[in-house]
Amino acid sequence: MSTSLTATRACPVALETTAQESARAASALWFSAGQVLLLLTLLGAPLAFGAVETWAWASLAVLVCVSLFLWTLGSVRQRVARIWWSPLYLVGMLFLLLGGAQYSGHLTLDPIRTRESLLKLAAYLLLFFVATQLVVSGGEESLVRFGFVVAAYACALGLFAMLQFCSSNGRIYWTVRPENAWPFGPYVNRNHYAGLMELLIPMVIGLLLSRPEHDPRRKFVAVAVLVAVASLLLSGSRGGLISFLVEALLLGGIFWIHSKREGRRSSATLLALGGAAAATLFFWLDPGEISTRLATAFEYSHAAEATNDTRLMLARDSLRMVRDHPWAGAGLGSFEDVHPRYQSFASDLVFTHAHNDYAEALAEAGLAGGALVLLALVIFLRRAFTDLRERLRYEAGWIQVGAAVGCSGLLVHSLADFNFHIPANAAWFSVCLAVALSSCCKRLSS
Repeated sequence: MSTSLTATRACPVALETTAQESARAASALWFSAGQVLLLLTLLGAPLAFGAVETWAWASLAVLVCVSLFLWTLGSVRQRVARIWWSPLYLVGMLFLLLGGAQYSGHLTLDPIRTRESLLKLAAYLLLFFVATQLVVSGGEESLVRFGFVVAAYACALGLFAMLQFCSSNGRIYWTVRPENAWPFGPYVNRNHYAGLMELLIPMVIGLLLSRPEHDPRRKFVAVAVLVAVASLLLSGSRGGLISFLVEALLLGGIFWIHSKREGRRSSATLLALGGAAAATLFFWLDPGEISTRLATAFEYSHAAEATNDTRLMLARDSLRMVRDHPWAGAGLGSFEDVHPRYQSFASDLVFTHAHNDYAEALAEAGLAGGALVLLALVIFLRRAFTDLRERLRYEAGWIQVGAAVGCSGLLVHSLADFNFHIPANAAWFSVCLAVALSSCCKRLSS
């Protein structure tokens, strides 16, 4: 009788344990589905000409929302909503509120573009949120797998871009010839291809530095670095070259500090050989005009470099826009419509952007928006490079630092270009930002 009663009492406990295991398995399945969908979205966005067309960025936004829905389903099945908090959520929401006030309060000079910009910004903020939740909850193994996917993608995209460069005669996918542009890879503008590679290459280098000497996959990662760097150089983007040099200095400094760890000096040798091989591959494929263009990267006063002078004049024009619209700006996305009223130089071209994301943010969002951008930069720099000694003991830590360096490179490039207005690059930046700050998030549970 006693044995029977014990068995009867144990049944509810066993059933509860089984139910909990089933719920955990179901939630893990939903989380994995969200990760896969988010990854496919990231991989596909650059291939659609950088997702600059309406159908492309709208599809990106819809897929991000579906990924958020899958994460929510996983949290519901888990019966505990574990939300990883970043202060950048608040900054992003305040920026969205500012844009919403421009639109609803009729403060913008181009309501249609402001509405479009708000939709894009909301998608990027959602992407940053979902990526943060999935990266942190996925753990170190998930982040290392992501690093290998990035390495394979950077290598494949670099090979495609170089093959297309050598054989397509200026056509994207050997069929589409953009007007008044120098395309590279799937991008109409070579600078935006370079911007994407600035995000990917440091993560791949971080993955390379994290691998043990005996790992057979290490050679593949080294080849991926070589191909990606060679394709960036071959793009002929001077802003890309300068930004990559900044990234190399950052990575070199971080690596030098931690070079006393066992096995790291051979990694440095491997990186040096890889850099030399990438340079050799670049000069072998380069017809001559690209190396000439890169050689003038720092010559802002050279007569052939009128585009650099134009960038400076566009920045000055943007500041004149701030003078007339100081607090809330002229409206998000309004630069193309408003700039002709402030243009201080003669040109037959229509400038859709200021070729300086910071000046454009001031012109479109005013001092309020500029203050939010500055606050976001301070938060990023304070958190992305903290506790390096502890983080670099783990493989995932090197990928996190690589993502932080990649974000820093694109932030530098934004001084002379508009990569943040290319949806594919903005999406990749959002995810790299989530990876870089994933070790600094605080958990909120309900």
